[in-house]
Amino acid sequence: MTHMIQLKKFGGPEVLQWTDIELGEPGPGEVRVIHKAVGLNFIDTYRRSGLYPIDLPSGLGTEAAGVVVSIGEGVKHVSPGDRVAYAMGPQGSYSEERIMPANWLVKLPDEITYQIAASMMLKGLTSWYLLRQTYSVQPGEWILLYAAAGGVGLIAAQWANALGANVIGVVSTEEKKQLALQNGCEAVLLSTDDIVSEVKKLTNGEGVPVVYDPVGKDTLITSLDCLRPRGLLVSFGNASGPVEGLNLLELAKRDSLYVTRPGLWSYVNDRKDLEAGCADLFAQVNNGNVVITVGQSFALSDAADAHRELESRRTKGSSVLLP
Repeated sequence: MTHMIQLKKFGGPEVLQWTDIELGEPGPGEVRVIHKAVGLNFIDTYRRSGLYPIDLPSGLGTEAAGVVVSIGEGVKHVSPGDRVAYAMGPQGSYSEERIMPANWLVKLPDEITYQIAASMMLKGLTSWYLLRQTYSVQPGEWILLYAAAGGVGLIAAQWANALGANVIGVVSTEEKKQLALQNGCEAVLLSTDDIVSEVKKLTNGEGVPVVYDPVGKDTLITSLDCLRPRGLLVSFGNASGPVEGLNLLELAKRDSLYVTRPGLWSYVNDRKDLEAGCADLFAQVNNGNVVITVGQSFALSDAADAHRELESRRTKGSSVLLP
């Protein structure tokens, strides 16, 4: 007998239930994994609430680190006893153990602990595709990054800094401002500041070539106004609600702007891309360019409380659930 977090209906954190389950043995192409740490991500709240619908009843979560217990027929790239982590795949990482498709698993370098791995896989791969794929950040550029003291923000700011970019972060409190300044940001603005004016001052009136915005609805126009002509808004989250009804003329009157709404699955949808992204991420962590901050941890059984803290924006850095 093992335990998992399950939801049978969409709603607030209270719909997350601590449930007993029986696990069988892995089938062809599958692996049984004991979790040592589970990642907590804002996208989990979208799935719990129904903003991103999933079939119910369901487990929750797509990120964890642990040890392979047993493997099914045809699995060759991992073996029992291997330390592994993953950031994609079926819902269900909020569990003590699980059976899942082996193709999403990658081996962990010895230097990376389970908690660090569970804190960085999804957020780190997100940072990788944002900075290296969706828009290729160049040395000397000024870029704007919202939620710079969050899980993705702290990783992305350090990584962009290592690439030679000047990162302007946006955060909600003075405490988070100091954290962002210590983790790769050249300048940090508060969300109550006149963001557009401050960005224009820092860039000598030009604006930035790219804005990374996980906030969504509340920051859309501000983000557009911070871009230079032909700049790119990368909207990769909905913390304030989804962006709806963007008038394309708003892009034209600001000098031919671009907008994209990417997702990780488009960048790691085969084994080759997954391994390439992980290799780059692990290298950044192992060489010290990116230091992972585990801001807080929660018992796996207290996942509902963890969601409340996350949605209230009281968390800093990455968060993990501990089985």
